[in-house]
Formats: sequence, C-alpha cells, structure tokens
Amino acid sequence: MELFSGAQCVGYAAFVLGVAAFVQKNDRRLKGLNAIQGLFYALHFFLLGNLPASSSSFISGCRSFLALKSRSPWLAAFIVAVNVAVGAALASSGLGWLPIIGSSAATYAMFRMQGVPMRLVLLTCTFLWLANNIVSHSIGGTLLESVIAITNISTMIRVLRSQEQRSPVTAEVVPAGD
Repeated sequence: MELFSGAQCVGYAAFVLGVAAFVQKNDRRLKGLNAIQGLFYALHFFLLGNLPASSSSFISGCRSFLALKSRSPWLAAFIVAVNVAVGAALASSGLGWLPIIGSSAATYAMFRMQGVPMRLVLLTCTFLWLANNIVSHSIGGTLLESVIAITNISTMIRVLRSQEQRSPVTAEVVPAGD
C-alpha cells in the first residue's frame, strides 16, 4: 500500500472536504460539502477496488445534493432502496454491507432530521464507515472518519452550548425552611 498512490491522494482530498463539512454549524453547508466529499470518496473506493463502498459513496453524494432541495420522505425511501439494491448486487460479504447500512441511515438523517439528532445518526454512520475504511486499507478514509467523529462531537457540543445561551434554563428558587 503506497501512501501517495492516486487512490490514496483522492482519499486525502475526501478527507479535507469531509472535515470541512462537519465543522459547519449550518446544516445546508454541511450537506453541500458532504455531497462533494461523497463524490471524491466514490472515486477513491473505486480506485481501491471496493465497489460497494464506491457505489454507496456515489449515491450518498447525490443524496446530499438532493437533500439540499428536498426533505421528501419518498425521495429518501427511493434513495435507500437504490442503495440497498446496489448493495445486494455488489456486496459479497457482511463487511461489504457496512457502507450500505451507514449510507442508508445517513440518508434518513439528511432528509428527515436536523441539528444534533441528525448529527448523532451521522456519528453512528461514521463508525460504520470507519470499520469499512480500516478493512479497505483506506488511509485518507480512516483518517477522515476518525476526524469526522471527533469534529462532529465537537460541533454537536458547540451547537448545544449556543442553544443553551439563547434559551437559558432558569433555576427554580426554593424558599429557605424555617
């Protein structure tokens, strides 16, 4: 495995885009950068010979673009169905299903959720992709998912803190006893 092969360099580009996506507090910017990152990831996994991950990444990139325009549950269901059908055609082992499951759950999150709950589902998907990337010997992908996990957790904390600052919880005053 070469550190600077074409496949790994495309993975490094996906890494930069993925980190840029998950530092965004704005859901639209997260989805837009995530879409571009998905297309780079698709090429990366294609060059590594991991067709289930490549196809799932391509579908995910398209999904993220579509999620910028629609929150339709029907469109989300269609994308999940396409992802599962492609997975059934290409996944030759249980490990091949990791990116399919991760991308399918992320599709639901991108279309039907927002804010911290969306990011929690995406964090779970990150761990599925991390396992896939380790098995695939994807250096950039392994770094990407590791950093995305940390960045996503950090961003969720920042979002929660900013929500607390906007609507502070008032403490109940308990009268002193006699």
